[in-house]
Amino acid sequence: MNILFKKTILAGMVALLAFAALPVSSAFAQDQNPPKAAVTNEQLEKAWAKQLKLYANLGKVFEGTDAQFTRAQELIDKATANGKDASAVQAALDAFSAAVKKSLPTYKSMNGLVTAHVGFDASGKVTDAEKAKATVMEVRAKLQELKASMGGTGKALREAVKTFREANKPAEGTSAPRDS
Repeated sequence: MNILFKKTILAGMVALLAFAALPVSSAFAQDQNPPKAAVTNEQLEKAWAKQLKLYANLGKVFEGTDAQFTRAQELIDKATANGKDASAVQAALDAFSAAVKKSLPTYKSMNGLVTAHVGFDASGKVTDAEKAKATVMEVRAKLQELKASMGGTGKALREAVKTFREANKPAEGTSAPRDS
């Protein structure tokens, strides 16, 4: 019994030393809403540059759409005349065309924000951080509105074209003439 008592005391002392080595300070849980770090001028300039690039790319879609839709329709008509089923591509093109027409006013309303570039100078550098942040947020809201109004029709059109191409690949070793 004497040995058992000594081993129990020894185990207790080891446990006490182990707990003594742990830090005593208490940890507090972080608030539900941690404080947000201030947005730096560099972050605003990067966001503005990204938005300008996106706006320019959208301009390629919205300006000159009639010519693009006419060309796409010609290709669909040609494929149909060759006996290929292009109904999925036609439906996707019609949906995309309708979405572009519906979204055009939103895109045009962004032009005022981009040309005014409140809070930014002509080279995209921040001149007034608060105004620049407001401008970035307004353009962001317009881009989100634009995305919602398009409803994924661009992606659906790309997928329909991809599916059509895969279904109508020429046989191995043959080459189909391409339109230029």
